[in-house]
Amino acid sequence: MTDNEQQPVEYMCSEQQPRSAGPCFSRRELMIGGGVLAAGAIGYPAVRRLLRPARPVFIAQNQTYDGPLVRTIQDGLAATGLDFSKLRGKRVFLKPNLVEPTRESPQMTTHPAVVLAAADVFRRHGAEVLVGEGPGHLRDTELALVEGGFEEPLADEKLPFVDINYSEVAPVANAGGRSKLKQFYFPKEILAADLVVSMPKLKTHHWMGMTASMKNLYGVLPGCVYGWPKNVLHHAGIPETVVDINASLPKTIAIVDAILCMEGDGPILGTPKPMGLVIVGTNPTAVDATCARITGLIPDRIPYLKLAAGRLGPTSTWDIPQRGQRWQELVDPFEILDTPHLRHLR
Repeated sequence: MTDNEQQPVEYMCSEQQPRSAGPCFSRRELMIGGGVLAAGAIGYPAVRRLLRPARPVFIAQNQTYDGPLVRTIQDGLAATGLDFSKLRGKRVFLKPNLVEPTRESPQMTTHPAVVLAAADVFRRHGAEVLVGEGPGHLRDTELALVEGGFEEPLADEKLPFVDINYSEVAPVANAGGRSKLKQFYFPKEILAADLVVSMPKLKTHHWMGMTASMKNLYGVLPGCVYGWPKNVLHHAGIPETVVDINASLPKTIAIVDAILCMEGDGPILGTPKPMGLVIVGTNPTAVDATCARITGLIPDRIPYLKLAAGRLGPTSTWDIPQRGQRWQELVDPFEILDTPHLRHLR
């Protein structure tokens, strides 16, 4: 047979089946077609990842409370895609964690220096900035400000503070649909915000394993409606209500105080864990997944992150581009309680 002669073709049809009965394919065609299908099946997850928007997270190490936090936060927001040109004239609501502050336990609450630095960044770009919190364990929010070291700094910087626990509220439909709650009563100051910035302290949690930017937003719901602590939410399911609250709020981003963290019996009774990190992102789910990895926990085993994954944001490293320091270089496992419901988180 010469080079120009065509190879004989073997069709994959039975001898009993006439050609008119339906299409017949050559072995070569089947092999090519099968290869295309296999490539498509293998490539589909990669294509799907490419079609999803990137949710980068920025990590800065070697941070201190008396360091250049304004520059760090500015760099982090820029690196994760916040458009500063759209901030002018907008209202930005900063939500720190002041759950039960005491001067003897600085690892429990967000440090004022991080909040003041964030306020400075947003103000430089023309935004109106408010700070607010609804402490989950204290009815006296003024005491929380004093013990948390916020009262004088906020006054010095003329930053208005909203006592969320006693704010006027308005109902908003539950956009998450994971819990039995039909609606949430959010403070009107939150609903009027163009941007809500969750500013938690990175801590362990005796029920969830970890608490960071998403769980911190329990504090946007007033105690006068939900109680002290917010047992209405607890009874409806903590993972479910964390997801539902985050799904129902206005646009939310995260700036995490992970300079001095908490490990052990968090979020209140744990011990200090120095990390020297500031973690920033425009998607709280991606931020919390990154925080989990740094603490030595598996994100998709943390109940609220498992529910949020793919709905509110990504938890896979494929979908979270890294900015600043690589999280792999910073992993320092946090101690967690040795209880059956937490052991599987590693």
